[in-house]
Amino acid sequence: MLTYYNHLHSDHEGKVEMFRGALVPCFEVPARVDRVLAELKKRKLGTVLPPNPFDDSALLGVHSQRYLDFLRDAWDDWVALDPANAKRDALPSVWPVRTLRSDVLPDNFAARMGLFSMDAGSPLTDGTWDAARAGADCALSAALAVAGGKRAAFALTRPPGHHAGADFFGGYCFLNNAALAAQALREQGLERVAILDIDYHHGNGTQAIFYERADVFYTSIHGDPSTEFPFYLGYADELGAGAGLGFNRNWPLPRGSGFEVWHATLQQALQGIAEFDAQALVVSLGVDTFAGDPVAGFTLQTPDYLQVGKTLAQTNLPTVFVFEGGYAVAEVGVNTVNVLQGFDQQAVVNKESA
Repeated sequence: MLTYYNHLHSDHEGKVEMFRGALVPCFEVPARVDRVLAELKKRKLGTVLPPNPFDDSALLGVHSQRYLDFLRDAWDDWVALDPANAKRDALPSVWPVRTLRSDVLPDNFAARMGLFSMDAGSPLTDGTWDAARAGADCALSAALAVAGGKRAAFALTRPPGHHAGADFFGGYCFLNNAALAAQALREQGLERVAILDIDYHHGNGTQAIFYERADVFYTSIHGDPSTEFPFYLGYADELGAGAGLGFNRNWPLPRGSGFEVWHATLQQALQGIAEFDAQALVVSLGVDTFAGDPVAGFTLQTPDYLQVGKTLAQTNLPTVFVFEGGYAVAEVGVNTVNVLQGFDQQAVVNKESA
């Protein structure tokens, strides 16, 4: 397993987030990636490298220019409003929903922040852009490694990405790393790329980015959005639109679902990927499906993640893993690396039996 590690991830460290109507300490913390990195080194699971640098133009296949301009300048604009803001994270407080216009770019910073966000749970800090930008480099580096012949590569980064859309942030996500990886694989000449999202929360941003495209198949197993974040996307009847009709498949499961049901659903999702005849796979690797996760509701146990990895390897597809959620900090390293180790073990078996 080749890992690209975001050495700037800890530059993004929010103080508080809005969670179920209250301001609480952030669940998405630097220790998440620190635990995964420590476990990778403990098990000596492959090589850990810094990402290769990419020009910002590499982001434009997924994100809009005006959104990237906003993110790049947001902290400076926030502090320019009031020097005291340098000691406070920025959180949005107004959104252009339903009949309100979103085509006009307001001069007011609070209005712009609302225009480019979906919730008040994703604090923007002085290091958010640098951390998210380096994370994009990790995802792009992993994709190019796989396109170049590596069996698998892992983008170990935070903030996560799958809730970020083409022109908005939310759900702790600012740049969509899985989408960037998939788009990079396409630009390297692969005609059909699949994205499998196994985070507890539906990757609404990833779905939206590819919803009208037939070259990228998106499928997700997640908590039922009628009760679980992001609430407004992730239902089973969302099948794609236009050229993308039939290339989107969601598998919402009720809170409390255990590994037996979850794993059976995974096999159904993988069958869809096989029918798509994907040439490469991008996995949005969230381990907030763990029973002890504080913001989720499935009941997977630590040993289950070894089997998850083995099952994923049975696709025999070149695979890019992108780190997403997982907020039981004490267990996040072991659970994540179990997936990667299970994948590596099964990949060896596949090779020997070929």
